[in-house]
Amino acid sequence: MVIAFLRTIILYVFIIAGIRLMGKRQVGELEPSELVLALLIADLAAVPMQDFGIPLLTGLIPILTLLCLTMALSVLTMKSVRFRAVLCGRPSIIVDNGKLRQREMKRNRFTLDELMEELRMKGVTDLSTVKYAILETNGQLSVLPFAAQKPPTAQELELHLPEPGLPVILINDGRLMRQALRLRGLDLTWLDRQLRAHKVSRVQDVFLMTVDETNQVLLLEKEAVR
Repeated sequence: MVIAFLRTIILYVFIIAGIRLMGKRQVGELEPSELVLALLIADLAAVPMQDFGIPLLTGLIPILTLLCLTMALSVLTMKSVRFRAVLCGRPSIIVDNGKLRQREMKRNRFTLDELMEELRMKGVTDLSTVKYAILETNGQLSVLPFAAQKPPTAQELELHLPEPGLPVILINDGRLMRQALRLRGLDLTWLDRQLRAHKVSRVQDVFLMTVDETNQVLLLEKEAVR
């Protein structure tokens, strides 16, 4: 039992480390080659986890080989546009200037129901308002509406709005983030003043508290447990 526990932990940590080395893009978006990698790693890791007669190193070497191969392919795709097109494919324009390209949909086996579902998820219900809809290589649909359908920006309305900057979490589920407090140049006295202003007595009663670069505070109290 202990051996099985240790072998599982070693394989798990090894795979997580390898995926982290591949970069955040691969974690967030799966290209066809990366999907194959994930499936192969899952299959290779399952064997030494279950069969104690197989040396652990026998399971680690193929996984390491696949990770190295994927990293090498990533470097090649960065240096060669043609190689990337062969390995990952090219984006496909499904809607062009409001017109549906049925031949392109058939080539990608992309049904009309899938298109309408993707449009609804982007907040689009009228196909005629879409200038371009592009099926990306990772299967995501990028939707670009006509200029007349875009909401006006503050710049277009000639509004001069302050930049709030990036909010920083000061309290996370009742826990004070002291490093974030110092990062904003704030202290416990300022924090106590903010808690009193929001009628909160303890840090432990706060579920979330953030502050941006203009010192605007967002505070959410914990819900009462019923």
